[in-house]
Amino acid sequence: MPRKIIVVTAAYGHDRIAAMGGQQALLPIIAGAGADGVEIRRELLNHIQLDALPELAEQIAEHRLEACYSAPEPLFVEDGKLNPLIPSLLLEAHQLNASWLKLSLGHFRGSQQFSLLQQWLEKTNVPLVVENDQTNCGKLAPMQRFQAACNVLNLPVTLTFDMANWLWVDESPEAAARVLAPSVSYIHVKAAVAHHYHYRAIALDDAEPRWLELLNNLPADTPRGIEFPLEGRDLTAVTRHYVNLLSEE
Repeated sequence: MPRKIIVVTAAYGHDRIAAMGGQQALLPIIAGAGADGVEIRRELLNHIQLDALPELAEQIAEHRLEACYSAPEPLFVEDGKLNPLIPSLLLEAHQLNASWLKLSLGHFRGSQQFSLLQQWLEKTNVPLVVENDQTNCGKLAPMQRFQAACNVLNLPVTLTFDMANWLWVDESPEAAARVLAPSVSYIHVKAAVAHHYHYRAIALDDAEPRWLELLNNLPADTPRGIEFPLEGRDLTAVTRHYVNLLSEE
């Protein structure tokens, strides 16, 4: 079954991206590897690059790639209210011509502000996806409550399922997949191994087959994002290897 393969720029490492001059330098590599899209990370953009998002959007389009946009911001801040940065983040995603904006959940307390969020979403028409992160806010119970509230109130917000982040918060990825799969619209493909007191993301070729079994329990036609380390002398060849692998599995 065909599905889109998205390459997350952070997979190449912050230092290497900085040495190359920014995320735009990765576009020929990602396009040359046969990927369908690129996930641009806001934390890897400096102020000048943030002001030039329309130009980056043109470059992405020239490489015939789809864009998505990830910001290291929570949907809900500590007092349970919506993050006031969301309108500007949605505008940035719109300038990038992104297919969606990805945020973490943050401190979700209830659906009282869903109508305001709906208004914000309608202004740019950029879909919002919410990811399970590596904090307690990204544990299964709050993600499940948020998913249920969205379904009840028909809020058009879906989930990004990060396959490995569950390990950081002592949750079972398989249990999360059973519960959340119907609302998943984007998958961050990632494998991880225990490392000191935490976990470390590793390339799929170095991982146990658990990642593939988990992937098979998620929607088969959902876009898959490569977010594990992509390293080597020939980055296009390394990326192509995993684009092909995830296209076929």
